[in-house]
Amino acid sequence: MLTIARGKCLNMISRRNSNEQLAWPSPARSEEPTPPETALVLAAREGSTEAFDRLVRMHERQCAAVALRLLGNSHDVAELVQDALVQAFEHLHQLKDPARFSIWLLRIVTHQALNRRRRLQRRRVVSLERWRGARASGDGGPDLTAAEPTPDRVAEAVELGTAIQKALDRLPEKPRAALVLFALERMPQKEIAEILECSVEAVKWYVFSSRRRLREDLAEYFK
Repeated sequence: MLTIARGKCLNMISRRNSNEQLAWPSPARSEEPTPPETALVLAAREGSTEAFDRLVRMHERQCAAVALRLLGNSHDVAELVQDALVQAFEHLHQLKDPARFSIWLLRIVTHQALNRRRRLQRRRVVSLERWRGARASGDGGPDLTAAEPTPDRVAEAVELGTAIQKALDRLPEKPRAALVLFALERMPQKEIAEILECSVEAVKWYVFSSRRRLREDLAEYFK
């Protein structure tokens, strides 16, 4: 069981040294080499903060992107991601399959984001720039790709960004999470089902119903 103190993990996460070199004993010989991420998880589970530091660097960007899209604001993202990483560090011994670390970590982030949203008292707004390069659907639905803003279109971009976030905010929790993970993070439906702890068929319905709702809510912007 992992016994490293919470404070040490917090310090490690917040004060990472990108120049550190990770070293651990060579794995036992096998027919296939151990995947790098799996080796890192195994080392971190034995108490290596350097190994977990590498895992943080590999996944923190995606964790932050998912948290941002589920929360709808950037103010709480850093705190939420740090809390999720600390939780992952403290419960790493509970992960049965080290190869599923990324899915397990995103499940923690998603659940924390949804729980935090329940406690929020006001609607959050995120700028359209956060959505650059992301598409809500590939079936003729609204295109969530944010064009590079120009001075004469800043107001339009802000208005559209606000409308998009409000439309997402109106979606129920699991349909919103499914759409974010599938359409924006491009995750397979099977992995999303693991994160949301539901069936693949449920994920398909969540994505379908969310796209339909977005098309209805944003119709005036995509005539």
